[in-house]
Amino acid sequence: MKHRCPFVRPSALALALLLVSGGSLWAQQPPKASPVTDSPKALLPLDELRTFVEVMDRIKTAYVEPIDDKTLLENAIKGMLSNLDPHSAYLEPEAFNDLQESTSGEFGGLGIEVGTEDGFIKVVSPIDDTPASQAGIESGDLIIRIDGQSTKGISLMEAVEKMRGKAGSKIVLTLVREGGQPFDVKLTRAVIKVKSVKAELLESGYGYLRITQFQVNTGEEVAKAITRLKKDNRNKKLDGLVLDLRNNPGGVLQAAVEVADHFLTSGLIVYTKGRIPNSELRFSADSADVSEQVPLVVLINGGSASAAEIVAGALQDHKRALVMGTESFGKGSVQTVLPLNNDRALKLTTALYFTPNGRSIQAQGIVPDIEVAKAKLTRDNSTDGVKEADLAGHLGNGNGGPDRRSSADSAKAKRLQDDDYQLSQALNLLKGLNFTRAK
Repeated sequence: MKHRCPFVRPSALALALLLVSGGSLWAQQPPKASPVTDSPKALLPLDELRTFVEVMDRIKTAYVEPIDDKTLLENAIKGMLSNLDPHSAYLEPEAFNDLQESTSGEFGGLGIEVGTEDGFIKVVSPIDDTPASQAGIESGDLIIRIDGQSTKGISLMEAVEKMRGKAGSKIVLTLVREGGQPFDVKLTRAVIKVKSVKAELLESGYGYLRITQFQVNTGEEVAKAITRLKKDNRNKKLDGLVLDLRNNPGGVLQAAVEVADHFLTSGLIVYTKGRIPNSELRFSADSADVSEQVPLVVLINGGSASAAEIVAGALQDHKRALVMGTESFGKGSVQTVLPLNNDRALKLTTALYFTPNGRSIQAQGIVPDIEVAKAKLTRDNSTDGVKEADLAGHLGNGNGGPDRRSSADSAKAKRLQDDDYQLSQALNLLKGLNFTRAK
C-alpha cells in the first residue's frame, strides 16, 4: 500500500522525530541493532565478495567510458537498497534534504504521493490545492511516461528525480486510468504550500475536519480546529463530525498518534514490531478529550495511506468512529531514517505497525464499516415549478410564517457536501445516528 520529495513525494517519505509517510520513523542516531543471524557466528560470504571486487574491476577496465570508484560504490549501495522493498532507499544529499523539508509543509513540485505497481509509477494520492490535484490527477493513476520517456522498470527514486524541477518549469505526464487509454496531463511545477488541516461547519451542529497530510504540528492544528468549530456552532457542542482522511498519504507518526488521541480517552493507539529493539514502540491515549466524544464518521479511500490508516484503524478498533468510503492503500511498514556521513542517509524498512486489535495494515489496508464508492452528484432544478407563494395576490400564511418561493433554493449558497457524494452520505449517517439516539 500505500518517499516523498519536494515536488513529487515517493509514497511514504515524511519525517520528523517519529514519522510515517508510509510509516517512516526519523532517527537522530542510528539505532543499535541486536545481531540477528541464522547462526551464532555468521561468516561473510567470501566467494560473493570476491565476485563483487572482480565485477567492479572489470567495469573499471572494460566499460566503454571511464568510471570512478566513488560512482561504482554509490551505485552498488543503491542496488542493495532497491532490491529490498519499495520504501527502502539510499538518500544522497539532495534527496535527504528534500526529506527533511517535506514535513515543514512547504516544498517544490507537483504535489503527488507516488509508489510503484507492476513496474510502473502509481499515484497514491494527489495533495489538495497543488498542480496535481488541480489538473485532475487521481489516486490509482499509473504514470507510464514522463516527458515522453517510459517509466517502465525505472526505480521510484529515478522517477522522482525526473519529475523534480524548478518552480515554474513545465512537465508532461502520460497517465493510464482504470485500464483506459493513455492521456497526457501538462503541469507547471510550483512551490507547494500544504495546509495540513481544514475545517468548517457543513450546517448547524455538524462539522467537517479535513487532514491533507500529517505534519509535525498537525495534532495541535486539529485541536485548534475542533475548538474553532465549536465556537462557530455558537459555542455549543457539535452534534457530529466528519473526519476526512481521503487521499491523505500519511506523514509524521507522532502527529497521527496525537490526532487519534484527541478522540480517545484511553487504550492503545498503535504499536510497531521489528527485529531491532528501537523498532518496538507502543503509543497509548491519555484521558483528555478535545472532541467531547462527538459522534464521528471517518472518510477513507484508496489514497488514504500509512499515518492516515493508523488513525482510521485506531478509531475503528475502539469503536469510536464509523469508517466510511472505500478500502485504504495498505501501507503498514515503518521506515527508519539513519543519517550517514557526508550529508547522506539510509531509509530502511525496520518494522510493521499494528492497530490496537493487532491488525497489520501492510498490503491489506483498512476496510470501511460502510462502503460508499465515489460518485458524482447532479442537482435537477427543472422540476421545482411554481409554488403558491409565487402567485400574485396569494394569501399569507395563517400563522404568520414567511413565504417560501420556488426561487429560494437557487439563492442558497453552495455547500461542500453538495458536490461530494461520500461526504453527503457521511453527514446523513451522523444525522441518522443522532435521530436514533434521541428516540
